[in-house]
Amino acid sequence: MLKRFYRARSGVAALEFALILPLVLLGFVGANEISSAVQVSQKVSQTASTVADLVAQASTISNADETNIFAAANAIIFPYSSSGQSIVISSIVDNGGGMGRVVWSDANLGEARAVGSTLPLPAGVITTGGSVILAEVHYSYTPAPAYVTNGAILIKSQFFSRPRRVANIPRV
Repeated sequence: MLKRFYRARSGVAALEFALILPLVLLGFVGANEISSAVQVSQKVSQTASTVADLVAQASTISNADETNIFAAANAIIFPYSSSGQSIVISSIVDNGGGMGRVVWSDANLGEARAVGSTLPLPAGVITTGGSVILAEVHYSYTPAPAYVTNGAILIKSQFFSRPRRVANIPRV
């Protein structure tokens, strides 16, 4: 009886296909989700650099300016939802001790930094007595097959930009 099963070839291709198909589908879905996560990460980095650059080009920042900057940031993240994106813009001055002091900070769907608080800065980012704009973007990315991960993946980016027109950009 075993010899008969060994010689029988009908259905072998269907059986192999049935065994391989789940692995192929898993690979396809995994590659698709990895490419989406990489694209979101690039969009988050682009958003942070664009926001910092837009603020650094201004002489002053008003509520209307910030509304426009946040709208531009939401357009960059498209086609992904902007509801998972939080943006914090801060103006930081040198405190003379190698640290930065927050002069003003505003946020969109996040928490602004406390005015007067200090934070460490990477070497060379700020000159003595100078200022810098810090844009921080956090994005909560949830993959389509959420059963693969334990919820959302937090993607973060920060970007520093020096003011171009004035030494310190005031918030009006």
